[in-house]
Amino acid sequence: MSTQSSIIWPEAYLPGTTDNFVTNEVIVSALTADKIWSLLSDISKWESYYANCRSCTAPSSGPTLKKGDVFKFETFGFPLLECTVEESTAPESSKAARIAWSATLDTGKPEEWVSVYHAWLVEDFEGGRVRILTQESQKGEPAKQLSGVKPNMMLLGHQDWLEGLVRAARGEKLPKEETNLGKAGMLRY
Repeated sequence: MSTQSSIIWPEAYLPGTTDNFVTNEVIVSALTADKIWSLLSDISKWESYYANCRSCTAPSSGPTLKKGDVFKFETFGFPLLECTVEESTAPESSKAARIAWSATLDTGKPEEWVSVYHAWLVEDFEGGRVRILTQESQKGEPAKQLSGVKPNMMLLGHQDWLEGLVRAARGEKLPKEETNLGKAGMLRY
C-alpha cells in the first residue's frame, strides 16, 4: 500500500479556516502524470479543455507556469484575476507533481474583496494509474456567497476541469454544454 501525497497549505488558507473550500479528485488508468502535467502546467492549453475559464494570459516567461510567474485568467464569473504561481514542480519518479497559485481581487470595496489559493497534485500510482487532486481555499464575501450556491458551482467547475484534463490527455473533447456546469445551467462563458 502506498501513501498518497497531500497539498501543502499556507497557514492563511488552511482548509476549515476560510470562507469556502472545495476538493475534487480523480484516479484514472492508462494515463501518466507527465501527460497530465503537460496540459495543466501550460496555461495556453486551459481554454481548450476547461469551459469555465477565458482570457488566459501567460506570464512573460512563456506558457509553462513556473514558481514566481504571474499570469491572468477569468473564472467563475470573477473579473480578470492576477495570479502568482506559489509552487510548480514537475512529476518525477516516485514524486508527485505540484502546482499552486494565489490571487487576490481588491476593487477597493470590502464586499468584493476575495483571496484564493488553488493547489494541484498529480501523481502516478501502481498499475498505470494517475491521481489528480485539486483543492481551493477562498476568503472574502464573494467566497462566502459562492459556498452557499446550490448546486455547488465551484465543486462542479473543478470537476469539469479534472474531467477536461483527462479527456484532453486521451485526445477527446466534451462539448461545454455536456459538462457539469453546462448540465446545471451554470456556464459563465
